[in-house]
Amino acid sequence: MDGYSITPQEERLKALRSLMPEVFNEGKIDWEKLKATLGENINFSNERYVLNWAGKSDAFRVMQQPSSATLVPCREESVDFDNTQNIFIEGENMEVLKVLQKSYFNKIKMIYIDPPYNTGNDSFIYPDKFSETKEEYMRRVGDKDEEGYMTREGMFRKNSKENGQYHSNWLNMMMPRLYLAKSLLREDGVILVSIDDNEVHNLRLLMNEIFGEENFVADLIWSNQEGGGSSDSKLFRIKHEHIIAFSKDISQLEIKGVDITNEDRYKEEDKYSKIRGKYYLQKLGMGSIQYSESLDYPIIAPDGSEIYPSNNNNGRKACWRWSKEKLKWGIENGFVVIKKSKDIWTVYTKQYLNCDNNGEIINRTQRPLGIIDKFSSTQAAKSLENIGLSKFFNYSKPTDLIKYLIDRFVDFDPIILDFFAGSGTTAQAIMELNQEDNGNRRYICVQLPELCDEKSEAYKAGYKTIAEISKERIRRAGMKIRTEVEAEQAKQQGRFDFEGEKPVMMPDLGFKVFKLVDSNFKQWRDIKGSDKEDWKQQLIDFLDPLAKNATVGNMVYELLLKSGKDLNSCIEHKTGYYTVNDGELILMLESATQETVDAVLAAHPQKVIALDNLFEGNDQLKTNTVLQMRDGGIEFKTI
Repeated sequence: MDGYSITPQEERLKALRSLMPEVFNEGKIDWEKLKATLGENINFSNERYVLNWAGKSDAFRVMQQPSSATLVPCREESVDFDNTQNIFIEGENMEVLKVLQKSYFNKIKMIYIDPPYNTGNDSFIYPDKFSETKEEYMRRVGDKDEEGYMTREGMFRKNSKENGQYHSNWLNMMMPRLYLAKSLLREDGVILVSIDDNEVHNLRLLMNEIFGEENFVADLIWSNQEGGGSSDSKLFRIKHEHIIAFSKDISQLEIKGVDITNEDRYKEEDKYSKIRGKYYLQKLGMGSIQYSESLDYPIIAPDGSEIYPSNNNNGRKACWRWSKEKLKWGIENGFVVIKKSKDIWTVYTKQYLNCDNNGEIINRTQRPLGIIDKFSSTQAAKSLENIGLSKFFNYSKPTDLIKYLIDRFVDFDPIILDFFAGSGTTAQAIMELNQEDNGNRRYICVQLPELCDEKSEAYKAGYKTIAEISKERIRRAGMKIRTEVEAEQAKQQGRFDFEGEKPVMMPDLGFKVFKLVDSNFKQWRDIKGSDKEDWKQQLIDFLDPLAKNATVGNMVYELLLKSGKDLNSCIEHKTGYYTVNDGELILMLESATQETVDAVLAAHPQKVIALDNLFEGNDQLKTNTVLQMRDGGIEFKTI
């Protein structure tokens, strides 16, 4: 009820939609389709099999515009900054993906994202005003309140279903990000995107276009094990979501199988279980094997008595299943257990899940099913409850679901990217998986500093942005894991019988925090017209290339990224300069004296970048430096 009467035009449109729904596109009449439906002989413009939408070409231009932004370190919000390999980035994810292009091109093994589902209630950034300039767009997505937090009004647009470009807006948001993400994937990499029925059809077509239909892996169905189903369901109780998986190159993709044995009976654990898996006990004398005199021998019990194989019910003579030699080997290697019950000794063999009775590690797997029905949103809530953050997120994914996906596609030592990080589920899942198998998986998580609703429990608890909660979740999950690992290490150190068992290792529980900011260096402006004074002023401004808020520490990371070095590069501060990765790159940002130049030359770097104004007009020193660098085979650039 909006208080207005229905117009004749609305009545006719309603009737036409009922009669010919196929001629409507995003709520508007497609006149070409209407003419064709009415029998007119027309040629469709650009007639080919293609996904098209309003604003597609403009979205391409937004994607292709280079970014001058950079990332600056935030040590006070990080955990173990100098040692960790994990990265958390606060910032608008399309700009972050652009910033990462040079340093992480072709380096990411797996991307998992959980983007807005476009349910009609979502608010997200999309370039809905293609008439605006790059500066206007960046000003909009960089709008900040008085305390420096990005404003929802500036960054987000609500994409209601009444919007005339409802699907187009979502595609304009997703398309550039997926294109940028693709270039970061390794050739054997994979991307997985969670989605529901609102946009799964468009997402599949969009990813066909970006990744190639031939690289489609699967439409995995996650069956959420909750009771009632979605509250949005009108005709069916919807209890599932989709996870669309595409590879960079399907010929190079490997998928780890799942166990096909009856795991229910594998319940016991011992010091060998980390390698062999859990086990169950089986009597050494049971089975329908043919009697053999060589297998009919006494086994000495712990009390010195002799144990013989028991005759079966048919009165046939019994024997052991193993020879004397194999029994000796089995006892020495932990495959045999002798137990006493009601004054009777019984000999058992351990049947390990991942190891046969000859000591060989075996693969009991098959291709995984396309339906995942093991995990529920209740588990997600419990995971947050265990670290005291249960009231802050309603729709986070279960960590076990993300662990399952990672385990299917990823080995023990890759980089995993999530640029819709949300509550930080991916980061927690990776830390837990590393805890379980001593892996060294690393993550890069990207999250907008999106303001929390002032009425939310998170805001009341002091968290102003989603990114703040996400970082706190990673910290708390890390502390919980640390406590568990330290307890296991203490147990292991207190035992003397852990030979053959891998030592319990502490996974990487830290993370470096970086924030997306404007460049430390002034950017050349395109001055409209031929105003000589404007050009003159710009030339004067560029006598000092540094932006107003530039710092040496922030410049180090900007030049690092723009030189193609990753954020975990080894940075050492020497007298007057910084060296990166043992001399791959040297940054002269503090001093350009002859002593500094001599020290840099002695380090034999591959490349040197220096601030031009450090030479302070000493043209002779600068010229000599250029010549000496060239003679030493060193690439030398000044800013």
